[in-house]
Amino acid sequence: MITTATISRRSIGVILSVAALLTGCVQSVSPATTPTPELAGGKNALFIPPILRDDDPSPMSSSLTLIARESNKEFLHGKTTRTYGYNGDYLGPTIRVKTGEHVSVMVVNDLTEETTVHWHGLLVDGEMDGGPHNVILAGSEWNPSFVIEQPAATLWYHAHPLHRTGGQVYRGLAGLFIIDDEESEGLNLPDDYGVNDIPLVVQDRRFADDGTLIYKTSMDDVMQGMLGDTILVNGTVDAFLEVATVKTRFRILNGANARTFEFELSDGAEFVQIASDGGLLEAPIPMRSLRLSPGERAEVIVDFSRYSKGDSISLLSTDFNIIDFIVAREEDDGTSIPERLAVVPEIAESVAVRTRVFDLMGTGLMVNINGKQMDMTRIDELVEHGDTEIWVIRNVTMGMGPMMGMGGDISHPFHFHGVQFQVLSRDGLRPPLNERGWKDTVLVNPNETVRVIVRFAHKGIYMYHCHILEHEDAGMMGQFEVR
Repeated sequence: MITTATISRRSIGVILSVAALLTGCVQSVSPATTPTPELAGGKNALFIPPILRDDDPSPMSSSLTLIARESNKEFLHGKTTRTYGYNGDYLGPTIRVKTGEHVSVMVVNDLTEETTVHWHGLLVDGEMDGGPHNVILAGSEWNPSFVIEQPAATLWYHAHPLHRTGGQVYRGLAGLFIIDDEESEGLNLPDDYGVNDIPLVVQDRRFADDGTLIYKTSMDDVMQGMLGDTILVNGTVDAFLEVATVKTRFRILNGANARTFEFELSDGAEFVQIASDGGLLEAPIPMRSLRLSPGERAEVIVDFSRYSKGDSISLLSTDFNIIDFIVAREEDDGTSIPERLAVVPEIAESVAVRTRVFDLMGTGLMVNINGKQMDMTRIDELVEHGDTEIWVIRNVTMGMGPMMGMGGDISHPFHFHGVQFQVLSRDGLRPPLNERGWKDTVLVNPNETVRVIVRFAHKGIYMYHCHILEHEDAGMMGQFEVR
């Protein structure tokens, strides 16, 4: 959850006083192995992923190129790490498009293994979704095209090959996918990308002494998912960002393989959440803490006008310092936070034609959904195109503990492809205000039951799965076909 903490008015000078290893990829936007700019004290300037260049001059059409390749990056001073990336050494550029726009993406696989690119949260037909069926062999290309049919939102894209998703994402195959629309552009929210509109891709990773990424070297890594001891923000270790005394929008993605973050500001100050996974909320929600599980996104605004030049504030999560914000300049602020943000039409339960139940069970290599593990030759659920359904997601632990194979005390983020849904209830109670917008991923706690409602507007074969990537790779995934 995001909380805010005590403003420590320090000067800039003071704050700055048993499996296998992963393989990697390059991004064509910056040279490989480029050290991150540092301040005294070892803090590193936050890297802002560039906007991916559009090669189509037409106003409502985009032609984009993503190249997945292996590379090197210096996360830790003086140490080189083998990585994967899109068009660069780690992660990928930000894709930015508009509602109604026709988008064509040439995806080139320069890796030595097969991969896919899944558009997480995007409403597209199954053949364009980029799940395990859309395999791109090593040395091959994939050219999906689609029209953006949803409102402004912060989505993301990442590798999704069968049994290999965790390793490829851990190594760097992920990036943000931002949608704009006329309504959001007319709200006067902070929207100057990289200035007062900042992407924060938050991940935890584990490094060996020589800088090598460590991946799945213990049974805990399989059972709990990969939990790292080093925080990366946009691929930057020990990140800081210089900000002005203005309202600043942060598009936060939990890009971790398995860790759920509980965000807060270091001075306990309030911030406002304006968007969830699938777009703007109906109204801004004042908050002091924000929980995001793997795959979830949130847009929040922090008003730095309450601070003075030279102040520093940190974004925290439990035992981690995520990033330091250093108030470096005083500026006038022309942006605002309106009382109403968007219309989120409530889907009435009465229009649902069917209810389905999904029991998340097991641990380690025995994780499953409804007693079944992923089988590419089996369609688990058949859905009629245009239908509205209620899906009931239950995290079944049975109180038997992890060694009994019934789930242990692990929360599971549940994601399904090709749709945005609305959360109806958690254990029979209305969800918190910040979960009443559009969602594509929802965290289900041990022994908890979450009900969601969804309309299936696109045809094709899609996945539903736990977004702890090691659980997904071990079989905690199924398929549904909309026909």
